[in-house]
Amino acid sequence: MIIETLTWGTLDITEEQIYHFPKGVLGFEEDIDFALITVEDGPFSYLQSLENTSVSFLLSDPFVLYPTYEFELPKVDKEELEIIDDVNVRCMVTIKEELEHSTVNLLAPIVLNPITRSGKQVVLHNSNYQTRHSLWNVPHDHFEKGGE
Repeated sequence: MIIETLTWGTLDITEEQIYHFPKGVLGFEEDIDFALITVEDGPFSYLQSLENTSVSFLLSDPFVLYPTYEFELPKVDKEELEIIDDVNVRCMVTIKEELEHSTVNLLAPIVLNPITRSGKQVVLHNSNYQTRHSLWNVPHDHFEKGGE
């Protein structure tokens, strides 16, 4: 499938890259279908709206950035996403002009079911996580080596 993006121009994506978000993403509820675009050799990926070429989000694997990151996915969210075993978790990243001030949102992770290709942004209630944790929790050379 060919899609248009503001950042990367025309991309050829597969059906396996498309995730349906029935409720959209917080602040972008009208965007319900997204392509998950993985960046080679690193912990980052992009969530590109299929409805709006100018809507995309930089994501990262929170377990790479914060190895002790953990949360209990509420039963209602598990049921809504039809999660049995397979689940992928990503968190939104905000890159600042001064890179050392860049942040990752650990309070509202993106939860993906790779089997049904459905997704949801889940707000963690009663959590100590915040929407703005430092992106640079891990050593910089981790990114230079592609996360290995």
